[in-house]
Formats: sequence, structure tokens, C-alpha cells
Amino acid sequence: MSASENMPETPPKPRLRRDIDENLKRVYEDALSLEVPDRFKDLLAQLKSAEAARKAEGGQ
Repeated sequence: MSASENMPETPPKPRLRRDIDENLKRVYEDALSLEVPDRFKDLLAQLKSAEAARKAEGGQ
């Protein structure tokens, strides 16, 4: 048996939980503020034009 198997599970302390929550929110907000790369924008534009062409041909 390892040492971790002998230790009872205890819930995270309120301060630790708050710190984790704040850090996760900060990382999420940072990710939202990143600009979409031009290559990705180009790929999205290609998909939209292909979809428009399919609809114009009578497809779905």
C-alpha cells in the first residue's frame, strides 16, 4: 500500500478552492482575449464559401 492509500480524503480548504477558482477564471479570460490566428480565419472563410456554394446548388 502506498502512503496516499493510507491517507483519508479531505475536502480542499475554502481558501485553496477560492485560489484555484480565481486562477482558472484568469486563465479562461486570458484565453478569450487571444486573437484568432489568420490561418484559422481563412479556413473559416473557406468553409462558409463552400457552404454557400452548396446551398446555391440546391444542396443542404
